[in-house]
This record gives sequence, C-alpha cells and structure tokens, in this order.
Amino acid sequence: MVDALGVAVVGFGWMGRVHTRAYARLPHHYPRLPLRPELITVAEEVPGLAEEAAERYGFASATRDWREVAADPRVRAVSVTAPNFLHREIGVAMARAGKHLWIEKPVGLSGADARAVADAAAGAGVQTAVGFNYRNAPAVESARELIASGGIGRVTHARVRLLSDYAAHPDSALTWRYERERGGSGVLGDLASHGADLAYFLLGDIASLAADTAVFVPERSRPAGATAGHTLAAGGERGPVENEDYVSCLLRFASGARGVLEACRVSVGEQNNYGFEVHGTEGAVFWDFRRMNELRVSRGGTYQDQPVSTVYVGPGDGEFAAFQPGAANAMGYDDLKVVEAYRFLRSVAEGKPYGATLTDAVRAAAVLDAMTVSAGGRGWVELPVS
Repeated sequence: MVDALGVAVVGFGWMGRVHTRAYARLPHHYPRLPLRPELITVAEEVPGLAEEAAERYGFASATRDWREVAADPRVRAVSVTAPNFLHREIGVAMARAGKHLWIEKPVGLSGADARAVADAAAGAGVQTAVGFNYRNAPAVESARELIASGGIGRVTHARVRLLSDYAAHPDSALTWRYERERGGSGVLGDLASHGADLAYFLLGDIASLAADTAVFVPERSRPAGATAGHTLAAGGERGPVENEDYVSCLLRFASGARGVLEACRVSVGEQNNYGFEVHGTEGAVFWDFRRMNELRVSRGGTYQDQPVSTVYVGPGDGEFAAFQPGAANAMGYDDLKVVEAYRFLRSVAEGKPYGATLTDAVRAAAVLDAMTVSAGGRGWVELPVS
C-alpha cells in the first residue's frame, strides 16, 4: 500500500521547479517507495508566479505567504528553495510546525543559521534533507567506496574545484546574491558549500584550514525591476559587490591528508567546472561533473608511469539502476535531485536519515565560517573533529 504525503514548495525559482519535477518523477523511478508525494501548495512572493506554478505543475493551491504553508495541516513535508537569507526563518518555522524539511544549501547565511534550523528540526523530531546534490552522483559514490576500501592506498592529497562564469559578466544585475546581509558570503555559500560537503563525504573531517578570498567584479548595476536567475542590468545605477567572488583554501584533514578547495563565480571560460582529484600512495581517482557518469581511475603497483583508465558507472553504482539499465547510459543533473527526493521520502517513511541531512549542512557551514575567519587575517583555523 502506498500512502500519500502532502508536500509544498516554498520559493519557485529554478530550484523550486527542480524540486517539483523531482517529486513528480519519484513514482517512475522508485515505484516501491511506500510514500507518494502529493503536490499540495506552492508559495512564492512574486505576484502571479505561484498561481502560474500551480497551474503548470498541478499544485492544489497557491499562496504568496509561506506562513500559510506552515499552518496547512495537509502539508507534511516542505521544500525550502527560497533565497539564502530566508532559509533560517522559513526552515525553523516549518520544523516547529512539524513539517519534514528538504532545504537547499547553504541553509542560511552562517553556521548559526544552519544550527538554528537543525536544532528546530531535532526538537520537532522531523526528518531532513539538504541539497548537496553532487554527492548523489553514482560516480561520486563509487569514488567514495574506492577510497574507503584502500583502492588507491592511503590518501595523500586532493583538490576540489567549483569554477563557473554565472557572475562573470560586469553587467550582471546587483541582486540580493551580491549583498552581505542577504547573500551572505557569496561564492562560499553558492559553491564552496558543495566543495566542503564533497571533501567531507570523500575524505572525512577537515581538521584545519587557511583561506584567501577576493572580489574581482567590485561593482554591478542595480536592476530596475524584479529579476530571475543571473540577468543583466546594463546602464543602471552602479552599486558595490559586498561578498566574495573567489575563494581558495588549503585543507588539513584529520586523516593527515592535505587538500585544496577552490571556488569562483566569475571564471570566464568555465561553465560548471566542478570536480575533484584524489591522490593516494597507490593510485588516484578523478571526477568531472561535466562528464558526470565517468570516473578516471589509476590503480596498480607501478607508481611511475601508471596508466589512468576511464570507468563508466553502471547499475551497481549508487542509484544508477533506478534510471538506466546499463553502464555508459547517461544520467543528468535533475536525476541527482530525484535521488535526493527519494532519500528524503525514504527518511520520512522509515523514520531515520538517508542522504545528506542538516548535520551535514552544519558541518559545511562551520567550514565556510572558518574560511571567512581565516581570510580575514587569522591564518590557519582549527575545526572540531568528530
């Protein structure tokens, strides 16, 4: 027997649409999941957008006020896909209202914000999921297993990179994303949060770090009206960019391994260049999001001139079998969010966590806070190790 689970989506930009499509696809990929999401309501403050979303995607109702979602007894689970500065207020309210919570990273603007949401969820006894989608790639899960099994020997050093050009245009509109009060730490929250999660997922606790940050596009044009995505606003009044375009960070892992994490939102010529390289005493493993279903692996005992092979993930890797029947059939970005939705609803059904949770969000936020402190002149900053 399959039970209906009333769900709502708060915030209906691109990510709100991604979450909604993920809910809709769950029965196709996971027919044995004992919960079937039912789209109850969508909340979005931009006039007319919630109603449009309800008509297009089949929500039963629409509202401009997310507080109505918290009060709605039909809603048992909520996706929070609103801008970062709203994560804490909405997340805490939904958790206290007893709603299971699927919330996008970075869960607020600071470690304090992430902890507040996590504490509220723990106090209410609700299940949580966080949008660290890159760890859901079957190739990434396969790499984790290879590393944990000693397949490349003892890890010596690693690099995690997240380079993109979404903010590279000097006429990009000066939206909330570039303000300290509403956008937080800029590229740290946007991209480096994913890097911090991948580093932990693959290699364990970060014991200490030293970071450097920079703003390369110091001014942008204020938009004349509402904006969506990374729109241009040429000719408008110029205003200052208050948060970071770039971060580079040296990492020391509790295992003794060393690492580098680099993220940039203004990298001309780079489109979603996300990935990692992990080196060990006997081999190495490499992953590039743009070739999401491949791993490059070096294993053996020759050390010098050791070859690197390309391995295509298949049904034995992660959740690949829920999407494709054989190796080298490609999965895409939206599939990673379907995996995330599945693990969220499985957590609700079974009463125990699967996938990334608010615990992971708090851990990643602590890394971002340490980066900010280090870049402010503190040098190496230590982090708590579990």
